[in-house]
Amino acid sequence: MVKRFLRPLLALALAANGASMLLAPADWYAAMPGVFYTGPLNLHFVRDIGCAYLVAAAGLLWRALRPQPGAAAALCGAGFLLLHAGVHAWELASGRCGWGQFLRDVPGVQLSALAALWLALPERELRHV
Repeated sequence: MVKRFLRPLLALALAANGASMLLAPADWYAAMPGVFYTGPLNLHFVRDIGCAYLVAAAGLLWRALRPQPGAAAALCGAGFLLLHAGVHAWELASGRCGWGQFLRDVPGVQLSALAALWLALPERELRHV
């Protein structure tokens, strides 16, 4: 029951992020804390990632609206988010970024990826014995 409520909320948040990356990449770049540490603004790259966020949002929204047919799409969207979170974790492990940057990323990158995976998976049925 909780997943039915949270799926569209996370989908909307992902879509808002993706749309801002696609439509206003320079504004998105300026608004994201610490993103400038990753290098200079690359409009094409930011827009590409924005498109991926929109696809992840669409998969999760499909899962919210049509749970069975949308399951695979939601898992694929969660897959992108998990791989993206893995890149951020690798940058910490390899010394490319520090703990401060990584911890700033946790809510928007790592937690949203884990939430998307949880929301993409089927709900567990409670069994009464």
